[in-house]
Amino acid sequence: MAHSTAKDLLQEAADHLPEGASVEDAIERLLFLAKIERGKADREADRLVEHDEVKRRLGL
Repeated sequence: MAHSTAKDLLQEAADHLPEGASVEDAIERLLFLAKIERGKADREADRLVEHDEVKRRLGL
């Protein structure tokens, strides 16, 4: 779901919640989907750091 709007993310979250889910469950799901979208945008903008580079920077 690339370049989703907030409304799209909200609908996606609602569609995948089980019956009886709490408002907190919905918020958690929405935040999860938003973080995925942010990661996709970072990847498209070439703002990622390779795993080995992260380890090098942390001295691991």
